[in-house]
Amino acid sequence: MEEEDARDYNEPCVQCSDINWGLTEEGKFYCRSCHNVIERTREVITGDATTNARAQSISRGLKKKKKLESSWEWYICEGFQFILSKQADALQALGVSSQFKDDVLWKFWRIYLQKSPQAYCDKPRREVARDISTTCDSDTDVDRELEITRIIGLASSASDTDVVSESSMGGFSSTSNLSGKSFWSGSVDAGSYLQKMKKGEIRMSMPMTLAFCYLALLWLRESITLSHLLRLVMDGHIPYLNAYKDFPEEMKVYGTDCKIFYVKSWPAYEDVHEKTQALAVYLKLPCFPDIAEGSFLHPNILCMKYLMEANLPDDMHKWACRVVKKTGVGEMDFLTLRPENKSAQNVKYDILAVAVVIVVLKMLFLLDDHYEWLLADYAEERNKRKEEGCPVFDIRKWYLVVKNALDVEQKKFNEGRIRHLWRCEKPLLFFVHETYAFLKKRQMVVDLQRQFRTLSGSVEPAEKRSPSSFQLNWTEEVDCFHGHSLVGILQPKGDTLTTLNRKYWLCTTALCKRKTCGHLAYFKESNFPHSYQFVLNLFSFILRVKPSLIHEEVCAIEHKLFYTELRKKSILSKV
Repeated sequence: MEEEDARDYNEPCVQCSDINWGLTEEGKFYCRSCHNVIERTREVITGDATTNARAQSISRGLKKKKKLESSWEWYICEGFQFILSKQADALQALGVSSQFKDDVLWKFWRIYLQKSPQAYCDKPRREVARDISTTCDSDTDVDRELEITRIIGLASSASDTDVVSESSMGGFSSTSNLSGKSFWSGSVDAGSYLQKMKKGEIRMSMPMTLAFCYLALLWLRESITLSHLLRLVMDGHIPYLNAYKDFPEEMKVYGTDCKIFYVKSWPAYEDVHEKTQALAVYLKLPCFPDIAEGSFLHPNILCMKYLMEANLPDDMHKWACRVVKKTGVGEMDFLTLRPENKSAQNVKYDILAVAVVIVVLKMLFLLDDHYEWLLADYAEERNKRKEEGCPVFDIRKWYLVVKNALDVEQKKFNEGRIRHLWRCEKPLLFFVHETYAFLKKRQMVVDLQRQFRTLSGSVEPAEKRSPSSFQLNWTEEVDCFHGHSLVGILQPKGDTLTTLNRKYWLCTTALCKRKTCGHLAYFKESNFPHSYQFVLNLFSFILRVKPSLIHEEVCAIEHKLFYTELRKKSILSKV
């Protein structure tokens, strides 16, 4: 019927000159091509006493107050539990052990709910929040409608994020004269959830869901490091951004809930790692299973993985194992997580392995922007003679090959980040008339993006790649340096081989021991050789962490490796 009424109107649109009209719920005409809404309304034939009389009916909206759509009473912890379930399913689909979800993750989650206390206790915090919510529900319908009207007005203006801004939500506090309700939200306990926590308590958040997952992965000693986990999140293989969109339709998310579930940035490595350590202490977990030499998280195995991804020779792995043994970072007591021991090391397994590889590169090639190029000249001359055996590793050729591949991948990564849409397909305010407006705006944005891509000649965004443990792959023989030898870089010394280079420069002569600083060493790129900067940036891209984090771990490894020499030097300087 509505299509017939719209078909009778044949005037062209003033914006796009197209004749393709539709009707809104208010009875107004809008252009289906450009979504322009005009003031004209449909004419309705009336059956009054006046024969053949035509009257224009303009919908003024329903006189009755619109109520919220039917929904469940739900709590914030239930929302996070739903997200954790989806994340666990995604990890198990990627090949994680079947024990991950039911036997490990849920046990950690139940302990957290009991200690919070939000469940599995005599007086859960949710019942207190429900009592407060029930008291607030005694407000008059007029006050409630006024509050909802203001929130909707604020949300409509925030079209870029489809969410109420924090500054706007701040006005709806317990001191507001608009309503007696402290916070307006879809969940029962959102208001009390954002209140100040007691000392020692941990508030659940979206990064904390990843801390739960990583803690369970550590318990099972799975082959997923923290950097790999965060990369799977950024690539969309694990639910994180707009995870609330998968909530059941009856779980309404709006108002204060947006502050809790709406994500505005990608998770940071340091933040998730700190939350993981704090969570293990808060849950009072026992000593984790030992990380022995055969475990994937052991530096010897992780070093081989990163040597392969960085396209470095396999012979360097022997030197990496020697550094691991000399510094003691491969010891079981050092690697195993012990939450009850506050003095235990909080090991970053992936960053530790990468730091060992960088220390080996400095031992072999010095990376001072001079010595490594002398070795490259020797390797180039030797390879030209085409002597029998494996080709000699040419660090200059390696630099050019890896830099070209890194630039290509870095450009793809940056373009993907720029094109990424932070907005969710599912609006955060669930009202019939608001949903229509949101969907209409979103369809307009999609159409404009498609037209812009057509005019600019750009390609449609590719689908997300299948998950992989490696970001850089080296398949062609001309670009692969895995089988190259270190002849010419090493020299025999008795029954063993030692480095031709007898020098080594330290990134820092003293580590920062102040707890307030939070960093072991200061990092500024201009203070270090370009070769060292390139290696840092390479592994920074592979792990998707800041170069300063890797630099700090390199400094820590160096001080363990050269502890005796540094101590002698310190004693001599004092004398």
